[in-house]
Amino acid sequence: MAPHKVHVLFCLCCGLSLAHPFSWQSLNPIDSFKSACLYKIQALMMAASLGHAKIPEGHGPYSVGCTDLMVGYTNESTFLRLYYPSQVHNHPDTIWIPNRQYFGGLTKFLGTKEFVGTLLWYIYGSTKVSAKWNAPLRTGEKYPLIVFSHGLGAFRTIYAAIGVDLASHGFIVAAVEHRDGSASATYYFEDQPAAELGNKTWLYFKTMTWEEGKTLRKKQQVQQRAQECSRALSLLLDMDQGKPVKNELGLDFDVGQLKDSIDRNKIAAIGHSFGGATIIQTLSEDHRFRCGIALDPWMFPVSDDLYSKISQPLFFINSERFQTHNDTEKMRAFFLPGKERKMIAIRGSVHQNFADFTFATGRILGQKLTLKGDLDSGVVMDLNNKASLAFLQKYLGLQKDFDQWDPLMEGDDANLIPGFSPDADTTTTSTL
Repeated sequence: MAPHKVHVLFCLCCGLSLAHPFSWQSLNPIDSFKSACLYKIQALMMAASLGHAKIPEGHGPYSVGCTDLMVGYTNESTFLRLYYPSQVHNHPDTIWIPNRQYFGGLTKFLGTKEFVGTLLWYIYGSTKVSAKWNAPLRTGEKYPLIVFSHGLGAFRTIYAAIGVDLASHGFIVAAVEHRDGSASATYYFEDQPAAELGNKTWLYFKTMTWEEGKTLRKKQQVQQRAQECSRALSLLLDMDQGKPVKNELGLDFDVGQLKDSIDRNKIAAIGHSFGGATIIQTLSEDHRFRCGIALDPWMFPVSDDLYSKISQPLFFINSERFQTHNDTEKMRAFFLPGKERKMIAIRGSVHQNFADFTFATGRILGQKLTLKGDLDSGVVMDLNNKASLAFLQKYLGLQKDFDQWDPLMEGDDANLIPGFSPDADTTTTSTL
């Protein structure tokens, strides 16, 4: 609970500019992202009196560990957060957002004052997720692997509710931090001495005009992101073969434990928003990924020439009020004869229900900020994760009990809309 004086300051900060919800019909969605999210992040400070965020625990039978991995120290290195089945061990829980600079990056992305990031750090900097930091891997079993791609203005740590739950069901999940300028913040090291000393060089969100974005996001950025997903996969498969790897972060986790830990025939890609577009691009280029799940994907960066290039099964899981009619038509174009495709929307959900920020406030404030929809955030996340598990079992050939949730893939639930959302052309929302 924040002290009274600090809480008053938080409320005063919320007197900064307000913004209307973003319409996907807008000519400049990136500016609208910023203005709508600015209001939300400022207003999050009011939630200090309601307590810290509580990220859900995993619902599967496995204990979950977590570590960070950076291989190579430059801005072209591979950087990811790893969730994995762990041994039961007395390790501390994982810090949700581990560096103050990530909060600063959010304020730069939103175009607000620097002190807002400091205040957000004060409120949420100690929030933890229920995964044991650097706990030893649970050995003796080969695990299916998921590479996860974050959304625009996000970073590797803020999809813990998905990563932890999937790991608790027996997956290794590698959440990539992208270096293309779409993360609100990320870091690298200038040289080896800097890496050894831990002297980070920070990269923040790359601002650009709408005209620049039409080229960079649809070509350069989404392609770089797909390459980063493939590099992450290659790195993990190298470690699975026992190749020596140096973690430049110097953490107390022996990457040698990953030898013989991955089922190399059971690999999938999942991504949210810009990450959804990223995994579509990735599937078209890298057939080591056996299937993919696009969570409420931002379809703008997806090129029309990809429709026929993806042979792998693809599952679209949407919120109820994010996609425009044009976006759902682009998704429909992937439904070609002989291709395994599925689509559902979660009734009463919003775009931010897929990211951890949906758990950062109470219900009333969360709905006002469109961090929460009408349906409880825990229910939305549970439906998303169970439908994902059913899809992964079917198309990765897993011998689990996830087929109990097969009806969710078809939208057979009171809280699901099968196929294409009828409300897709009335969208007003925003994204990170």
